[in-house]
Amino acid sequence: MKIVFATGNGGKLREASEILGRGFELVTPVQMGVSEDIPETGITLRANSLQKADYLWNKCGCNCFADDTGLEVDVLGGAPGVHTARYAGDDKDFNRNMDKLLDELSRKETEASMMASMGITPKKDLRRARFRSVITLIVDGVRNFFEGVLEGRIARAKAGCGGFGYDPVFIADDYPDRTLAEISEEQKNSISHRGKALREMADFLKTYPAQEVPA
Repeated sequence: MKIVFATGNGGKLREASEILGRGFELVTPVQMGVSEDIPETGITLRANSLQKADYLWNKCGCNCFADDTGLEVDVLGGAPGVHTARYAGDDKDFNRNMDKLLDELSRKETEASMMASMGITPKKDLRRARFRSVITLIVDGVRNFFEGVLEGRIARAKAGCGGFGYDPVFIADDYPDRTLAEISEEQKNSISHRGKALREMADFLKTYPAQEVPA
């Protein structure tokens, strides 16, 4: 089965290809003649994922899927969320994004320390966070949704030189002594939010045709 994946990221394309395995040919939007930026103006990860997949389906008329991923920090009310890539500006500079996040959490900890001195205990773990990925798969015009979550916390400083995005400041529960940027690609892929969603999608496709996954 040929499927268009809404990405230009070689790492994401490779991960998806490995998880789907034989019988599936993944192609990029550019290979299908779609070179423009695909819109993502939704206010939720699911809305963005759906918007991108619908755009490809309407443009190409081919089976396709799109994902949207966000970092959710509890004490920040779920932010950065849909603004994860542009948290510190539209240039998608992840060093600036991480600096902004670390600065905000440092301020939250200072506030919590002041509250503690007055006998007020913070209600939330100030560094609790998670990555969430939502995939929309459109096969034969039918939309299906899959989700993966990676629980963890935000480090106090950047560490490691692997991975990408917020990996240098995210510590997964599965590897509590290292950031995602300090573990191997194989280790990361085995626990990643996107990997979990992709494996759900792969399991679905192996039994296709089937009914639409409930929303």
